[in-house]
Amino acid sequence: MAKLKAPLMSLGASQQLGKALVFFGWKGLDCVREYVIPANPRTDGQVTQRGYLTAAVSRIHAAQGRATNPLDADDVQAYALWASVVQAATTWFNQAVKHLVNQQIDGNGYPLFYDGSATPGVGEVVLQWYAHLDAPDDATIFYGTSKTALINSEAASIVGSSISKTISGLTAGTKYYFQLRANTGDPSEGARSGIYYATPT
Repeated sequence: MAKLKAPLMSLGASQQLGKALVFFGWKGLDCVREYVIPANPRTDGQVTQRGYLTAAVSRIHAAQGRATNPLDADDVQAYALWASVVQAATTWFNQAVKHLVNQQIDGNGYPLFYDGSATPGVGEVVLQWYAHLDAPDDATIFYGTSKTALINSEAASIVGSSISKTISGLTAGTKYYFQLRANTGDPSEGARSGIYYATPT
């Protein structure tokens, strides 16, 4: 039986209404969908897609559990900021998983960029990331003063699993946003980090 907070279709409800509708809350939204009997198809396509999802989640959990250079709170914040640009009500984890799955579907490497940092200095920001699996050989840092308009770019310096760059010539007191992207033609083409930010002094 559905439990109502107010008249139906106004503020919200939860649980099912007969075998017709299911009311539920999702990320702060009041939602309703058709009642369906759960199924577990195991077509070749479904099995492949589940494999992509499992690999993506495993990569994130492995990065979180690293003894050195783990995926930390700064990375969570960066992926959450990227998610806010892509689609409302998307969590950092969903954004990271979706991106890693899409990379696999496209047949590209799917590095997870983590232990990222944007350290402000005098007229500059020092950027650092790590990617211990599928690290790109060729990548660019895109940046700008808006998270939705990263219109400037500079080549990243990559040494093994370490990716870094110092962006200089920035305006003191202005907030800048930065995202690392693997370049076209790289085995990990299309791979991206979350969006980091810093304000140079």
